[in-house]
Amino acid sequence: MIRKAVILAAGRGTRLQPLTTDMPKPMIPLLGRPVMAYIIEHLVAQGVQEIMVNVSHMADQIERYFGDGRHFGVQIGYSYEGHLTDGELVPEPLGSAGALRKIQDHGGFIDQTTLVVCGDAIVDVDLQQAWREHSARGALATVVTKPVAESEVSNYGVVVARADGSVVSFQEKPRASEALSRDASTGIYLIEPGVLDLIPSGKVMDIGSELFPALVQRGLPFFHHTQDFQWLDIGRVSDYWRIMQALMKGEMPNVRMPGREVKPGVFVGLNVDVHWDSLEVTGPVYIGSGAVVAPGVRLMGPTWIGNGCRIEAGATVARSILFDYAHIGANAMARERIVSGSYCVRRDGSADQQALTGWRGDARSASPFHFSVSA
Repeated sequence: MIRKAVILAAGRGTRLQPLTTDMPKPMIPLLGRPVMAYIIEHLVAQGVQEIMVNVSHMADQIERYFGDGRHFGVQIGYSYEGHLTDGELVPEPLGSAGALRKIQDHGGFIDQTTLVVCGDAIVDVDLQQAWREHSARGALATVVTKPVAESEVSNYGVVVARADGSVVSFQEKPRASEALSRDASTGIYLIEPGVLDLIPSGKVMDIGSELFPALVQRGLPFFHHTQDFQWLDIGRVSDYWRIMQALMKGEMPNVRMPGREVKPGVFVGLNVDVHWDSLEVTGPVYIGSGAVVAPGVRLMGPTWIGNGCRIEAGATVARSILFDYAHIGANAMARERIVSGSYCVRRDGSADQQALTGWRGDARSASPFHFSVSA
């Protein structure tokens, strides 16, 4: 049974910018909660009791939110990657494999079969089923895979395996024309302590592009495991928009819209100020605590309106995500956009410069951010 896990949470999330400009990737909100919260809850439900998290970029946000794990029913510890210079912590990530070596060198945490999982995806994989197969095969390492469309293989590490499940090659983000398989690594691994012998101490090293090829080259017992499960991976801004749309529509089991349902498909947090008599709304829509929705507004779901947002009179918000305290100007059109107090991007992640009028602030400031671009 899997009782220990490592969550990889030190990356900068550059492909998710600007979403990761002021928050680390594991803190990206899904229905108002960090993506890593869903991961931890799933691990606990699967029997995991101890979790180490490697942190670096904006580590304080992660540590403040999750603390020692008691509110999740698990023990959580942290391994910071960086150094102290002139009284300030300077991030210096070691890569996914280097992170495991640092954790092991510090206190020997990985002393049994250990789960390794990336901190940026929601999954409902049966981890104990994966562990049983891993153990029965006598595997040193197992990667959990899931088939993806040929057009998507360039976004993932691709596993090529024999009929018995043993891995013969591992391609990191190959071109579609060069991919030897459509079995994508989901960033979920089972490892034995012996794997760490292949990782040098204090060196930057990646699991997918370096550690796994080393396992194959040495002919060590390295397998892939696959099963039917949900995997919502947030690799790009377009993925985030798509996943939020799916979650709001209830397409992920056991993930539900928060708040109180005041109309079919319309959910609200506490103390909202909404002009219901003149509101035209088609769910699913969530309106966060303290939000203001002025007269004559049109809301088309799936749409998420974060806490403290303000939507001025006559505005339309359709299939969009408003981060906390975003401000939509009067008569503006926000269609398939992600809006915060400092940026607006389209669903594919491209910047919407026309949406920026005046000073970039938020709804709490004297000169708020306005969104005034048409669809």
